[in-house]
Amino acid sequence: MIDKNVFFREVTIRICSSLQIKTALGSAFEYLRRHMPLDILSLIIRDTKLAALRKIAQVAGDKAELTNEIIALPEDLWAKVRSWEIRVPTIMGSDRDEVIRGLAPHIELDENSIILIPLWVGNEFLGGLTLRAWGKGMYNSSHVDLLSAATEPFAIALANALAHESLLNYRDILLDDNRFLNKELSSQAGDEIIGGNSGLRNVMEMVRQVAPLTNSVLLLGETGTGKEVIANMIHFASPRKDGPFIKVNCGSIPESLMDSELFGHEKGAFTGAVTEKRGRFERADGGTIFLDEIGELPPQAQVRLLRVLQHREIERVGGSRAIPLNIRVIAATHRNLESMVLENRFREDLWFRLNVFPIIIPPLRQRKEDIPALTRHFIARKSMELGIVSPPAIAPGALQRLMNYAWPGNVREVENLVERELIRHRSGQLLFDSVLPADHDSKAIDPGEDSSLPAPLKLDELMALHISSVLKMTKGKIHGPGGAAELLGLEPNTLRARMDKLGIHYRRKRK
Repeated sequence: MIDKNVFFREVTIRICSSLQIKTALGSAFEYLRRHMPLDILSLIIRDTKLAALRKIAQVAGDKAELTNEIIALPEDLWAKVRSWEIRVPTIMGSDRDEVIRGLAPHIELDENSIILIPLWVGNEFLGGLTLRAWGKGMYNSSHVDLLSAATEPFAIALANALAHESLLNYRDILLDDNRFLNKELSSQAGDEIIGGNSGLRNVMEMVRQVAPLTNSVLLLGETGTGKEVIANMIHFASPRKDGPFIKVNCGSIPESLMDSELFGHEKGAFTGAVTEKRGRFERADGGTIFLDEIGELPPQAQVRLLRVLQHREIERVGGSRAIPLNIRVIAATHRNLESMVLENRFREDLWFRLNVFPIIIPPLRQRKEDIPALTRHFIARKSMELGIVSPPAIAPGALQRLMNYAWPGNVREVENLVERELIRHRSGQLLFDSVLPADHDSKAIDPGEDSSLPAPLKLDELMALHISSVLKMTKGKIHGPGGAAELLGLEPNTLRARMDKLGIHYRRKRK
C-alpha cells in the first residue's frame, strides 16, 4: 500500500498541474487508477440556480471532456442536499447517510462501485468528485482512508479551476459585448453626418484630412454643437478604429480624483488604494482618448497631460515606472483657451501642443440650412424610442418657425425640443408653437438685441478667422515643415490663392 504522505504529495502535484479543469482531472485520473480501481472520474457541482446537481467534467479511459449534464432531484431531496454536512470520502450505497441513500438512484449506482469525495472550501459546499469502478464491492475502507488525505487539495485546486473557468466565461462575455458595442459605434460612425454636405461641409473636409494621421486634434465649438460626434468620426475613420475609444468628460471628475482616474494609481499610493488601477489613458492604449471639456482640467493634471503629449508615456500616482503609450488625443472645449492662457488658467505650452490641428464646429444658428434635416432625423429616432409606430408629420409653417430661432443650445436643444413635442402630440401634427411662441421668433433671430449671442458669421469669414489663427501660430510661415499649409493640409499655392480671395495678407515682414 502506498504511503499516505507520498499519495498526498503526488495527487496534489497532479490536481494542481493546470487551471483547466479537464486537464487537471485527466492528470489526477491517471495517477489514481494506479492505486485503486477507477473507470470514470466525474466532477459534480451543486447548482443553486437550477436547484439540481450538475456534472461539469468527466474522464473515462483516455478521454477527458467538459460536460453540462443536469442531475434533477426531487424537491425534498434537494432540500437535504442544500443542508448536507458530509465532509469525508464515502462509499455510495452505505445506509449510514440518508442523502447518499436518496442520491443512489440518480447516479446509476446499480452494478457499480462509487466513492464520493465532498469538496468544501471554508464553509461553502461546492459539490463532489465521484470515482466509479465497474462491478460491486470494488472499494473498501483502505481506499477511503487514502483519499481522505487528498480531500483538501482536491477541493482547493478544483475551486481555483472553477473560478478560472468562470473568469474565462466572463472574459468571453465581455469580449462579445465589446465586439457588439464596437459594431454599434462603427455603424453610428459610418452614418452620414447630418449637414456634412451643407453646413458642416468644411468641418467634414478637415476630418477627412486629419483622420488618417496620428496627431492631436482640438475641437472648438459651443455646447451642443456635436463635438463628440466629430470625435467619433475621426476615430472610426482612422487606422485606430479597431482600438479602444475612451471618452472622458474632464468637467465631471472631482479634482481630487482626476490624477487617479486619468493616469491610474499603484497599490498603497493613498488611503483606500487597496489595489493597483489602470487609468483612462492606459485603457486607451492602441486607440484614441477623447478629452471633452479640456478647459476644466486642474493645473496638476495639465502638467501630466503635457508629458503624455510630449513623450507618449505616463506614470501612475504613487508609481516610479514610466508606462509607454500608443494613443491619439482628441480634445474638445467650448471655452476660449487663448483667453484662459492670458489669465493663467491654462498652460500656454499645453495650448500649443493641443492646438496642432484645430477644427471649429459652427453653431447651429450659422448653418440653419441643416435644421430641417436635423428635425426630421430626431423625429424618426425619438419616435422609435417612444414606441410611436408612425412618426407624426410636421405642420405647415413649423419648419420656418424653427429656422427663425437662434438655438442657443444648438443640436442638443433641437433633440430635446423634438422629444418634448412628440410627448405632447403623439398622434397629431407637430406645431412647435407652444415650445417656440411666434412672438419670440423675431427676438430670437436678431442677435444684436441679445448681447449674449455672438453675431453670425459667413463661412468665408469663419474660414478667414481660422486661417489667420493658424498663421499667427506659425508666425506667418506658409510652406515647409510646420508651415500653415502643412497644418491645414493644403498645397502652399492653394492656400495663398484662398488667402488672396479672403483678403488675408501673407507676406512675412522683413526687418
